[in-house]
Amino acid sequence: MPLSAGIHHFTPTLALHVFEGPEPGPTALIQAGIHGDEVAGVHALAELLEEGARPRAGRLIVVPVMNPPAYRVRERCSPGGLDLNRCFPGDADAPERERRLARRFMDLVLDERPALMATLHESRKRYDPAVVPSFGQTLVYGVEPMPPIIGRVVDRLNAELLEENERWAPHYYPVSTSSTEVIVDAIGCVGICVETWMGFPEQRRIEMQRRVVDLLLAEIGVGPLT
Repeated sequence: MPLSAGIHHFTPTLALHVFEGPEPGPTALIQAGIHGDEVAGVHALAELLEEGARPRAGRLIVVPVMNPPAYRVRERCSPGGLDLNRCFPGDADAPERERRLARRFMDLVLDERPALMATLHESRKRYDPAVVPSFGQTLVYGVEPMPPIIGRVVDRLNAELLEENERWAPHYYPVSTSSTEVIVDAIGCVGICVETWMGFPEQRRIEMQRRVVDLLLAEIGVGPLT
């Protein structure tokens, strides 16, 4: 059953914020902090929540810190833990916290059936087609053909650059074990990994993450946020 509007908790520190717009529409699910050292998306979503942003239509589910223990130590994984992004679809009876959490989150996705699943990441490598892997300044997808929303959002971002080095690109990079791709395979939604480059100042990366979220939500019919 889909969650009611409000704040829900999977653990005492893992909060899910569920908003319902005044008009019917699709559901969008945005998460950040699945890797604890990728902070810009966490801060971008926290700012949106603090400002009281609400969807124009449909439903919006925001998970600002998907992996709180990893985020607290600013490491990819929690101390002694697993890479949560590689634990999907998970196992409710597993001894590892990450596999149990992945299963619970997967069950949420199966109940909610979002039209858009976006995960906010960051990369230490600026994207270069000749360097594999490299992700910074890309919208990553794992299915072909490329979802049209990606091309439209990339074009909008590149029309607003403050400097040429900020240029974005779509990046086809299927990883069958990533949380986003497992979810896409399960429900057929649009799945996007947003990757800012850590070479930019943190505040600029936060601004970029916020702008990508705004554009994605507008494109899917949930935004603009009010």
